[in-house]
Amino acid sequence: MPNRLAHETSPYLLQHADNPVDWWPWSAEAFEEARRRDVPVLLSVGYSSCHWCHVMAHESFEDAATAAFLGEHFVSVKVDREERPDVDAVYMEAVQAATGQGGWPMTVFLTPDAEPFYFGTYFPPDPRHGMPSFGQVLEGVRQAWQTRRDEVADVAGKIVRDLAQREIGYGTARPPGEEELAQALLALTREYDARRGGFGGAPKFPPSMVIEFLLRHHARTGSEGALQMAADTCERMARGGMHDQLGGGFARYSVDRDWVVPHFEKMLYDNALLCRVYAHLWRATGSDFARRVALATADFMVRELRTAEGGFASALDADSDDGTGKHVEGAYYVWTPAQLREVLGAEDAELAARCFGVTEEGTFEHGASVLQLPVQEGVFDADRVESVRRRLLAERAGRPAPGRDDKVVAAWNGLAIAALAETGAYFDRPDLVEAAVGAADLLVRLHMDEHAALVRTSKDGRAGANAGVLEDYADVAEGFLALASVTGEGVWLEFAGLLLGHVLTRFTDPESGALYDTAVDAEQLIRRPQDPTDNATPSGWSAAAGALLGYAAHTGSEAHRTAAERALGVVGALGPRVPRFIGWGLAVAEALLDGPREVAVVGPSLDDAAARALHRTALLGTAPGTVVAYGTPDSEEFPLLADRPLVHGEPAAYVCRDFTCDAPTTDPDRLRTALGG
Repeated sequence: MPNRLAHETSPYLLQHADNPVDWWPWSAEAFEEARRRDVPVLLSVGYSSCHWCHVMAHESFEDAATAAFLGEHFVSVKVDREERPDVDAVYMEAVQAATGQGGWPMTVFLTPDAEPFYFGTYFPPDPRHGMPSFGQVLEGVRQAWQTRRDEVADVAGKIVRDLAQREIGYGTARPPGEEELAQALLALTREYDARRGGFGGAPKFPPSMVIEFLLRHHARTGSEGALQMAADTCERMARGGMHDQLGGGFARYSVDRDWVVPHFEKMLYDNALLCRVYAHLWRATGSDFARRVALATADFMVRELRTAEGGFASALDADSDDGTGKHVEGAYYVWTPAQLREVLGAEDAELAARCFGVTEEGTFEHGASVLQLPVQEGVFDADRVESVRRRLLAERAGRPAPGRDDKVVAAWNGLAIAALAETGAYFDRPDLVEAAVGAADLLVRLHMDEHAALVRTSKDGRAGANAGVLEDYADVAEGFLALASVTGEGVWLEFAGLLLGHVLTRFTDPESGALYDTAVDAEQLIRRPQDPTDNATPSGWSAAAGALLGYAAHTGSEAHRTAAERALGVVGALGPRVPRFIGWGLAVAEALLDGPREVAVVGPSLDDAAARALHRTALLGTAPGTVVAYGTPDSEEFPLLADRPLVHGEPAAYVCRDFTCDAPTTDPDRLRTALGG
């Protein structure tokens, strides 16, 4: 059997390269084969750190009888949703429309014309809990294809027509104003869990982008309620089991309302977004706790996710070997009291159990506990706790580690670049800024072609074959803009402009200003995906609005500002109704309402101490969406530096907003006041 997955760049596809199933990657050739053989296509979509994807693979795709049945009656196509978010989005929309729910693994049966007609997610090997077995599903689809082809065609045609009619009701292209943002805040207040932090019930996901909105709303309006929701949620998340109390970083989500038990996979995008959130919370409040969490998260990303080429890997698995050869979710992270005693001795084990909430009955499975940092009476000896943490971390390092998905996703690296650049600047950690520059260099060198078109992924220094989607262009531009502000290197602004040129010409509807997730010249699927809602990451739509607005503030480009304003029209429609799902769009709207402010800091050299103090003050300003240019008066790297002389020979900062500029200042305190710092 030909092994068609062996040369792919996706670790998820490579995990399936040795299956007995005759897998094809997503390709025109796979559908031509289905047409030639007159059989349906099984589309299986997942990702490498997905627990239930592994389970279904082990139960069904490693089973020789199942593989033989698939080979005889289907063409089997395996897709990594992280490499092909467009394919995932189109068919997930169909699954959710048909069944009311979705998830991964996603299992869809298609005609040879790629039209879906039967859907599901995980199917067990035997019937259970009211679910048919995977074998029963395969037999049912085979029979329907062979004996009720007209019915299958009717279903497929109806689904495709229904999807075509689900165009976004874009409404007005007017961006939201004060009223809509106040309504969004009120709606969030109603859904806020005042006792536990966060929004809604279980499972609880980290609301990173909503917190960014709350912090910006507080900065612009002084709303104490917005700041309180942001700060309390951040504290509860970081004290809970979702936060790795030993090694830093965050797991994907909490399975319960109290942030106790996580789903243990660690994603680059969550950690990048949360690192930036905690850094911004520190900027707003001076919280030492927020500073520690931001730095621990940044250090986790650099230590455990940075690749040999300088980019950042996508994820760490939820599962790992529990020491017996069996892969178990969370095995790497959980502890029993007996394990604590074995590593620490009786006295320090008792301290660790109290400090980290480890109980005899356990908070997870089989009497093990997820480490937390519960609020307690009394004071712990900080040096002793740090010694305990270091010894436990060293012991944990000897356990079989979770697998790492080494592919570099452009969009998620853009998020990491922004987070590391800002965190490094705030906390005087040039090594973090250097890590951000290293990832940015990799994206330019490997992911961008001579026309600044992006490929979505790379692995081991080899670019993947899949074209970048809107979120790649937008998030990488966002990362480059942050890097430009932090480093004073205008080349990053230039690269951001090249990427955003693609957004304007290839992803934007020229009539309405609406945005599409795929380029106009991309592979045509049964529907051109388009989703403005923020979920685990900022949508390409809202991320593009933010990057366009930031670039416009830097350059004065009316075309980019107009595109940002038109894109934000959807936030006016969705923000008051579903604010939890358009948090980044709301954050960008806050920046637009505030100006955003444009700061030019000039000094006789980039190393001048007084100039650096002004630059740092500008970066620490809390005014939403502020952009910062830093350089010498004769620099041509940033448009904002043009005609900005020193003041009486001293370094100076110029602040402009809505086509109006303040008098330049040489005083960091005055600059801080001007930027809400």
